[in-house]
Amino acid sequence: MALINVRGRLIDLGAPKVMGILNVTPDSFYDGGQHFGTMEALEKASLLLEDGADILDIGAYSSRPGAEHISAQEEIDRLLPVVEQLVKQYPESILSIDTFRAEVAEAALLAGAHIINDIGGGNLDENMFAIIAQWNVPYILMHSRGTPKTMQQQTGYRDIVEEMLTDFSEKITTLRHLGVKDIILDPGFGFAKTLTQNYEVLKQITAFKIFGLPILGALSRKSMIYKALNKGPKDALNGTTVLNTILLLRGVNLLRVHDVKEAQEIKTLLNQLGLDD
Repeated sequence: MALINVRGRLIDLGAPKVMGILNVTPDSFYDGGQHFGTMEALEKASLLLEDGADILDIGAYSSRPGAEHISAQEEIDRLLPVVEQLVKQYPESILSIDTFRAEVAEAALLAGAHIINDIGGGNLDENMFAIIAQWNVPYILMHSRGTPKTMQQQTGYRDIVEEMLTDFSEKITTLRHLGVKDIILDPGFGFAKTLTQNYEVLKQITAFKIFGLPILGALSRKSMIYKALNKGPKDALNGTTVLNTILLLRGVNLLRVHDVKEAQEIKTLLNQLGLDD
């Protein structure tokens, strides 16, 4: 079993879960601006939960390649009203916060969030690991290089999977020494990786099982899909479904998606075939 402790609730990721994406930003690559206001965000959250989202992943800083920088305070100002209302309206929901800043993470945890999803993997804020240890919450450790603005200029690897394994190993050791118990690994599709490198990581996704930790797959509507198909993000649902199916068949524990209903349907069909675990 792959159990994580979510503020006293044990969640078994041995049975794959679906994380619904809630962007509270004006400039995300797929749905930027659609849920920027608090009311719009709450309406979207309601739909994601109705479609079967096991976790909501809320982000107030766009991490698309070339994204513009905003201050920590602006990120907090976007994020907290949504988190506070979700805690009030959906007290049983599990809230993950997509941020690389320790200050933002702590503010969200104070407001009632449960999980921190760090696209910086600790690289972008030296205080992040300490905050995770202090709060003893599940931590999604993602592989990346640079910042959202610079990451696509940092794609030089001798052996990408080997270097990712080394990076994860060092950070897991640091987190364990700090007392962090629940770590989820995210290979970081689309972050500091070329199209070819993304598919190499996908091909070797089972290599990351060496750590005995849950693995998150987050490739929903990303450029590795729509560029390969010569389409745009809005036409990438079919490709997303295909690759999410591959992720589940290769033992990924958590899918981070824009389209929750479709991801849950994959799980249902794999269950019918006895291939859900």
